[in-house]
Amino acid sequence: MRTSLIITTYNWKEALELSIRSVFKQILLPSEIIIADDGSNSETRQVIKSLQKNSPVSIVHSWQQDKGFRLSRSRNKALSIAQGDYIILIDGDILIEENFIDDHIKAARENFFIQGSRVLLNAATTSKAIARNELCFCLTDPGVENRKNCIRSNILSKLFSFSSKRLSGIKTCNFAFWRKHAEAINGFNEDFVGWGREDSEFTARMLNYGVKRQNLKFKGVAYHLHHKINSRQHLANNDKILANTLQKKLTWCENGLSQHKG
Repeated sequence: MRTSLIITTYNWKEALELSIRSVFKQILLPSEIIIADDGSNSETRQVIKSLQKNSPVSIVHSWQQDKGFRLSRSRNKALSIAQGDYIILIDGDILIEENFIDDHIKAARENFFIQGSRVLLNAATTSKAIARNELCFCLTDPGVENRKNCIRSNILSKLFSFSSKRLSGIKTCNFAFWRKHAEAINGFNEDFVGWGREDSEFTARMLNYGVKRQNLKFKGVAYHLHHKINSRQHLANNDKILANTLQKKLTWCENGLSQHKG
């Protein structure tokens, strides 16, 4: 099974470098890495070029012009060039434990998407990781929030992972799905501009299409670096788009992935 790891980023080259280096340490590598770049400057491009030289797998830089927060379009561009049958999504401020890719691939099930968990790191721990160019902390460190998510256990994962039809708690910073399902619903909805609800709306259409949700617990461990909260100025409009999808039980968005297929 070919697996494409898509990493979203925007003008935080230090975090992106840490994220990519955590991929290099995987016990099982993805087939390719695609950087879904929402308009970062040339400094990010130089970091990616440097990492491409020693990468054990292909790194593709998918870039679009900076016209504000356009995460849906950035992800669709990356999806349109992905070669994998299975897609794993993380954010560029996510560092992954060495079994992350292997865990996701083993958890993959036909007609399911995967919602993973994350460990939240505070500002001090994040600053240390950036300064050292590596993530180094102890499970008992005060800079680690929701620390139970640090635990990786086959037994606990079997006991606590579960299927769900609910939309609540969706976060695509640790998320996986079959590419054929993304194509069936036309990917992410590019009507979303500005932060908020694009991941929930994508997932709602997946659920409406008949794809089921699997919550992966105590595996696929991801560490989320601390960052400032994004602007919520477009949230009210984005809420309306999500509400329309839920009310009409939509599976397809007009302004989506298909426009990037050439």
